[in-house]
Amino acid sequence: MAIGFSVNGKDVSVSAEPDTPLLWVLREDLALTGTKFGCGISACGACSVHVDGQLTRSCSVPVSEIAGKAVTTIEGLKAEDGTLHAVQQAWIDAQVPQCGYCQSGQIMAAVSLIESAGTPSDAQIDEVMTNICRCGTYPRIRSAILAATGRAAATVQGEA
Repeated sequence: MAIGFSVNGKDVSVSAEPDTPLLWVLREDLALTGTKFGCGISACGACSVHVDGQLTRSCSVPVSEIAGKAVTTIEGLKAEDGTLHAVQQAWIDAQVPQCGYCQSGQIMAAVSLIESAGTPSDAQIDEVMTNICRCGTYPRIRSAILAATGRAAATVQGEA
């Protein structure tokens, strides 16, 4: 079945079974491998993307539900000239990643949070940032989110 939607501003049409998870279409059919498989049950957030501007865990969304919608992946955050999104740059500046596996999903969640809340409070960060990081980089994630919103963030020191 041919399903049309846009990904990172470009129209695409994929031939896939209607119940194929969006994650697998992105990774396998469109070669956008920045979105990761973590759990397959929408619990960890490694597969987070934006669908029509809403944070979505792509591992459990059938591609048939995406027809006609706009998907943004981690690859679509940077500007056409290659300039990184403010959150991506904040992630680098705060040296957030350790293993890095969950980070694309974390960044997509942080972008969504900032787009909806503007300058989020610590309570909003705690409520919205539910993605799992096995390396435990949560203090650096918070620091990067605060830095990306323009707030002064305390430097996290002494972390491995």
